Amino acid sequence: MVSKTIQYTTVVFISTVAISSLAYVAWWDYKRRNDPSFRKKIRKEHKKIHKHAKAAEERAKQQRTEDLKESLEKIKAEPVPPTAEEREQYFMQHVGVGEQLSVQGPAFHVPAALSFYRALRVYPSPVELIMIYQKTVPEPIFKIVMDLTSMDTKERAEGYYHYFPPPNMNVEVKQILVAAESEEQTRKIVLIARKDFRYGENIYQEHPVVAQLDMDLEGTSKYCSHCFRDISSSLSTIRPDDLLGSTYCSNECQMLASMQSQNLLFGCGPPVPNNVVVGQKERTEEAEIERRASQEAFVNFLKASNWTQVLLVARFCARHVSEEAKKLAPLHTPLLERARLPEPAAGSPQYSFFDHIERLKYLKVEPIDMVMLEHHLLKDVLSKAVDGLEELVDLEMYLVMKGKMAYNAIGVASAGGRNKRPGAKGRIETWEWTRTPYGTNRQIGSALYRVSSYLSHSCSPSVRPSFPTGTNELHLVATRAISKGEELTMAYTNTHGDGDDSIEEAYRKRRVRLARGWKIACECESCTGKKAEIPSATMVPEAKAEEPI
Repeated sequence: MVSKTIQYTTVVFISTVAISSLAYVAWWDYKRRNDPSFRKKIRKEHKKIHKHAKAAEERAKQQRTEDLKESLEKIKAEPVPPTAEEREQYFMQHVGVGEQLSVQGPAFHVPAALSFYRALRVYPSPVELIMIYQKTVPEPIFKIVMDLTSMDTKERAEGYYHYFPPPNMNVEVKQILVAAESEEQTRKIVLIARKDFRYGENIYQEHPVVAQLDMDLEGTSKYCSHCFRDISSSLSTIRPDDLLGSTYCSNECQMLASMQSQNLLFGCGPPVPNNVVVGQKERTEEAEIERRASQEAFVNFLKASNWTQVLLVARFCARHVSEEAKKLAPLHTPLLERARLPEPAAGSPQYSFFDHIERLKYLKVEPIDMVMLEHHLLKDVLSKAVDGLEELVDLEMYLVMKGKMAYNAIGVASAGGRNKRPGAKGRIETWEWTRTPYGTNRQIGSALYRVSSYLSHSCSPSVRPSFPTGTNELHLVATRAISKGEELTMAYTNTHGDGDDSIEEAYRKRRVRLARGWKIACECESCTGKKAEIPSATMVPEAKAEEPI
């Protein structure tokens, strides 16, 4: 009897709840249809729920990003194996771990991706490995690997100017806003003083990334082909078997030149150390004959054209290869260390040669017949040295690289330079210009400097490049008192005219040279205060900057 009573009570309770629920649903639907305030309340509640869900999703996403950043920093702090053999073992180990973790479910996706990323760090061709990952690694894990790669790339790009120039150079690169005639502000990348300087004070000094004697001096034994030292009266010069006829002031300069670019471009020794490239085959006699023929064709063109910008590009590419080879098979000797760029500050990313040049301004170079010819000859030299090396200078890349050399190369003129530099050949559009307040006609060679490339032009400059050691080591000297935070400027050309030029004639000539050489119309105090008519040829756009800060 009791059991039947309980069952009856349960049925009644369930029925009551069901009826109540139906009644509530009916009431809720009636209110939704007929009460605007009730509908508004429902929308607010839905928005609130959606907002909380989205916030929770964002927090989870942010936490995941922070966790990945933390893992990335730990990986970057891990030592990289020093030798090619150890790197290969490291690569195989972490690829194997990644493959094992990738089949154990979603909980192991992040650890698997971290292992694949560790392997990516030491692989000689990262882009090639990423393409392999895309085809073989599960999509969720591949996405995490790409997230790690993007984080690292973004940090390197955005953090570059946190580490360069080094603090001991007393300058920093900054982005400033400049008001244009259209009243729209444009951005300008400039070099800024980090402290006060007195007139005549040395601000910093730096060695060039690449340098090249003027072609009429190359092979004359008047200057060292590497450091540009005057050796015309020296009895102990070194002149190796060289297609350019290069001469050196010491064994050290000859060794540095050979390691950095000379051997790869014009030598007959192994272009890359045999222990660097895994599986590298011995070069045949036929291959060496072809390599020598490509070098001879390139040298003949250089001597006929008297151009050096193509050689600056060639030496830059060769030195980049040299630096990457040393990473794969490091040889710890004082000489090799001196052959490198200054090391970044502790804890900073390891930037490559292309990291240092990609941010520089450049001129647009048109692919005219002569430019196409020099490009073809350079590609042939690189491809005959190492298979695939010509990819460093596909046509588009070459035109940009040459444009960077054209805009940023500085003319080296020790002790005021020389007096009898041959005049430029051909049309004025093909003339090569370099930054030098003494005038390009007085230089003995040209060089690309990593920090000094950020100096803007002014006809009333605050600094000047000096070469007091008699070499291409650049010392930046203050031409007046400079305050901390002030922009540093140099004269890209001779601002005082030639000989008996009047002030107006000197003004006109420098405006034309600035327009021809750098596509700029100077707006410094000396120029804006002049009343002479500005030739229309000078009213040209500013050169391009490949990457803003």
